Amino acid sequence: MSVKTFRGGIHPEGFKELSLGGPVTPYQPQGDLVFPVNQHIGKPAKPVVKKGDLVQAGQTIAEADGFVSANIICSCSGKVKAIEERTTASGAKATCIVVENDGEYTLMEGIGKKRRADTFSNKDILDAVQRAGIVGMGGAGFPTHVKLTSKKPESIEYVIANGSECEPYITCDDHLMQNQSRGILDGLRLVLQLFPDAMGVIAIEDNKPEAIKAMEAVCAGEKGVMVQPVKAKYPEGGERNLISVISGRDLKFGQLPADVGCIVCNVATLYAIYRACCYSEPLMKRYFTVSGDAVANPGTFEVPIGTAYRELTEAAGGIKPDVTLKKALSGGPMMGIAMPSLDVPITKASNALTLLAEDEVELAAEQQTACIRCGRCSRVCPIHLIPQMMADAAEKKDYEQYEKRLYGLDCIACGSCTWVCPAKRPLMQLFKQAKAEILAARRK
Repeated sequence: MSVKTFRGGIHPEGFKELSLGGPVTPYQPQGDLVFPVNQHIGKPAKPVVKKGDLVQAGQTIAEADGFVSANIICSCSGKVKAIEERTTASGAKATCIVVENDGEYTLMEGIGKKRRADTFSNKDILDAVQRAGIVGMGGAGFPTHVKLTSKKPESIEYVIANGSECEPYITCDDHLMQNQSRGILDGLRLVLQLFPDAMGVIAIEDNKPEAIKAMEAVCAGEKGVMVQPVKAKYPEGGERNLISVISGRDLKFGQLPADVGCIVCNVATLYAIYRACCYSEPLMKRYFTVSGDAVANPGTFEVPIGTAYRELTEAAGGIKPDVTLKKALSGGPMMGIAMPSLDVPITKASNALTLLAEDEVELAAEQQTACIRCGRCSRVCPIHLIPQMMADAAEKKDYEQYEKRLYGLDCIACGSCTWVCPAKRPLMQLFKQAKAEILAARRK
C-alpha cells in the first residue's frame, strides 16, 4: 500500500526510541489525586460532591454543565479533601476536586460489566460515551459525544482513526496500538455504526511498523475498515493535514471535519469508547509517556487521570544524576506547554511529560536576528500561510491585516515555522499571542 503525505511540514528528530523499548507500566499513585473541572473544550463541569464525601473509582464527581461539556470521573477511592483553585499544567488556575487517595481503588458497582458491542443502538453508544466523560485524547479535549452527534450522519464518508503521533518523544499511542489493537478496532466499529455510509481509515505514520502490523492483523478481512500508512512527517497528526491526506479535501477555518464529510478520532479516544460501551468503564485512566534527555528511565505508563506529574516523574526514575532539569513540557517539544511546576495533575487530554536538560527556546533567543526573508517558513507551513508577513503584522499589532488578509487565525500553532527559521524568530509564540488578543477583543 502506498504511503501518503501532505504538502509542507518538517522532519524533526523523533527520539521515539527512548520510551518505546520497554513494556507499558501500570501505575497506581499514592498521593492525592486532583481533578480540574475544565478538562475539555466547552463549559467546565459542575461539582456534584462536597468536601468530606467518600467517593469510589468510576464515580462521577462533576457533571457536564451543558451539551458542550463533559463529566469528570474519579479514578480512585477515598475522601474529597477540598474543592479549590489549583494551578494546572498551563500555569492557569482552575477549580479542582482534590481526593485523598485511600490506595484501595474500590470500583463503583457495575463498572467492568461486559456487554456485547452488537447489542448497542446508536442512542446507547452516544449515551455511554457521554456518561463516560470521553473527550478527544490526542490533546484537543473536545467532548466526543458532541463530535459524534450529527444531524446528517449519511453525509459522513470517512471516520479517521488518528494513530499518527507525529510529535517527537511521545509513544503512548504507538504502545496502545500494539497492545490494544482489538479494542481500538471495536471502538472504531461502534463509531462506524453511527455513520452507515462511512469507511473507517486507521492512519499510522510509517515509522511505527509494529503498530501498523498489529492493526493490520486485527483488521484483516474487516469490511469497510483499512489501515493507511502515512509518511512520518510533522505535523502529520494535525486534523486538517490528516483529512487532506485521507480524503483529499481541505478543511477551511471555521469549518468542522463533518463539513467535509469526515470524523477524526484519536486511537486512544476510540479505545475509551470501546471500554465505555463494552465494559461500562468511564474514562479514568490513559496511556502516558514520560521521556526526554533529563529523565532516568523514559517509558510509557497506564496512569489514572488526576495523578501528579511529579509522582510519575519519580516513577520514571526521577531526573538523571548530575543533570539539571531546564524545561518540563506537558506534551512534546513542538506543541507542548512549558510547565511552571510538576505539582500539577494529568488530565484526560494529557499524553506526555517531556523533561529536557536544555532549553532550546532560551538558546534560540540568544541567537535571534532579524528576518532574512529566506521564505523557509512559508515552504514548511502545512496550511500554506505566509508566516513572515504574519509576524510583521503581529509585531505591529495590525490585527485586521493579520486576520482578514493573511488568515492568521487559521494557524494551527504547530511550530514548524519556528523550527525551520534560521533567524531563530519566535514565530509560533507571536501567532499564539496575536490569536489570544484577537479573540479576547471579540469577547469584549
